[in-house]
Amino acid sequence: MSVFIADKHLISWAGLSPRCNESVKKKKSVKITKAGVYIKPLLVQCALCAIKDKSCPYIKVRYESLKRRRGHKKAIIAIARLLLTSIYHILNTGEVFDYERFDKILNLSKKRKTHQKK
Repeated sequence: MSVFIADKHLISWAGLSPRCNESVKKKKSVKITKAGVYIKPLLVQCALCAIKDKSCPYIKVRYESLKRRRGHKKAIIAIARLLLTSIYHILNTGEVFDYERFDKILNLSKKRKTHQKK
């Protein structure tokens, strides 16, 4: 992982970062780049499996919230980007993936939503 300076460089190399083609306040294209023809489909398949996994509900909740706002395809790309970022940090630091940390984040977001509704 020392080839990549940061996780954003890896995401760009894999073709999961959106292009920003804007000129004179006119957005021309915000599609993802065409790079990563081998790794991108693999990560998308991993993202599809991750949203169906019941051991870590954080990813599914994140997917559902993105799907409501952006649609299925953009939500899957966002989950693939999340997975690739996690993979980068796991390999870079050598830490083990912690499901409990994501569950704590999920519980905090649920508490915030219930406090906002009252």
